[in-house]
Amino acid sequence: MSEFAEYVDGLPNVCGAEDAIDAIVRNRPQRCYGAESPIDFGSIRSAAAIALHMHQPLIPAGGGDLHSADVISNLQYMMENQGIGDNHNAPVFHWCYKRIGEFVPQLMGEGKEPRVMLEYSGTLFHGLRKMGLHDVLDALKGVTCNPHYRRAVEWLGAPWGHAVAPSTPSQDYRLHVKAWQHHFAGIFGSEALARVRGFSPSEMALPNHPDVAYEYIKTLRDCGYEWVLVQEHSVEQPANGHGPERKHLPHRLVCTNSKGDSVSIIAIVKTQGSDTKLVAQMQPYYEAKSLSRWELAGKSVPPLVTQIADGENGGVMMNEFPPKFMEVSRESTGSDCPLMNVSEYLDLLYGLGLTAEDFPALQPIFQKRIWDRFQPGGGPERLNQVIEELRKEDHRFHMEGGSWTNDISWVRGYDNVLGPMEEASSAFYRKIIEPGIATTDSRYRNALFHLMTAQTSCYRYWGQGLWTDYGRELCRRAQAIAEGS
Repeated sequence: MSEFAEYVDGLPNVCGAEDAIDAIVRNRPQRCYGAESPIDFGSIRSAAAIALHMHQPLIPAGGGDLHSADVISNLQYMMENQGIGDNHNAPVFHWCYKRIGEFVPQLMGEGKEPRVMLEYSGTLFHGLRKMGLHDVLDALKGVTCNPHYRRAVEWLGAPWGHAVAPSTPSQDYRLHVKAWQHHFAGIFGSEALARVRGFSPSEMALPNHPDVAYEYIKTLRDCGYEWVLVQEHSVEQPANGHGPERKHLPHRLVCTNSKGDSVSIIAIVKTQGSDTKLVAQMQPYYEAKSLSRWELAGKSVPPLVTQIADGENGGVMMNEFPPKFMEVSRESTGSDCPLMNVSEYLDLLYGLGLTAEDFPALQPIFQKRIWDRFQPGGGPERLNQVIEELRKEDHRFHMEGGSWTNDISWVRGYDNVLGPMEEASSAFYRKIIEPGIATTDSRYRNALFHLMTAQTSCYRYWGQGLWTDYGRELCRRAQAIAEGS
């Protein structure tokens, strides 16, 4: 039984226990993964880590009239309309969300040491529960809470509504991060939340505007996160603006704002693209097998090849991942190239006497060009002048964030959705935050739920048509609730 309710006033528990959540994170046990690890860290050559990202948006599609339709999971819509497009995949998606809860006990029952990191959006958690797919959450609870299995499964935090950091107002993004922690604790309990140390950003999007990047990383640190996944093409070395050289080692992501304030977090570099084939075919393991130990701050350490992919999308992930995951889990157990989770790996690095200060520094892309002509502390106005100068000099220069695909802007071309999103965000701030309405208040929770649901990346990514209509309708509802109309 969790000491946090999963639902309050008929909505997911996304707010109201901020002090209790902060206390759990602040007082959590140190190096719990390292203490439970059976891996002989001194004798392995290398290791591999995989993460599965799972998400379904919530859509106003539970009924014929858009303005009054119930907000349901896109998975439910797929289940009920299997003749349309790819909706026939819905039953397989159901299994994909559940199957790690089946694979891990089977493999550990064989004496094997599987490893996998999981990241589920809050909208997916709620959608599964609302659909009555309790079997999924029960299976996941087994590998999350059972002390015998939990070393194999590391949960990663996420923004509750699958919001992308570069184009979500910083104060709203912080609400997403805190909401996910509430919801996760409501499902899995405080002990499980205390073990969540890494963060997986939606679409691997990293803000590169200095002020937005600073607020993003400060939010993660304030919420207790110790490390974050970053895409290799979204970061650069401060000295030369080049990408990371030894990308299979942990780095320190350092973000400085226009006022001269700095914040840092450990960055784990996710390599290559977002192709689900890489994880489905366990490519990180095979790459890791070709590597040997590297030197880091005078210590010999094994490199960690890390990759994340959607856990349900595409035939390769649906069909090829299960046998490949089982095969590699069996083959790697006890070998000099085991599967590991990131926090386990970091704990064992710390056990060698290393600290985050020993990791090489990175910063978001294009920032070197800013720091070459802008002195931190110069303030936001001067920073904006410099950004405009750089934009005029080079059309490839942008401050819209880096993500898994550099040909998609999370800002340009989405005015028809971003306008209503900004209006909903503004209404929430003016009518809920500024007057000091308590986070335990039902109106606060209802408005927040709709605001976060509307900020799901799908409503930008798909651009036009029905998805835009969904996004605008959710914004309308969020604004109406915030304004009390």
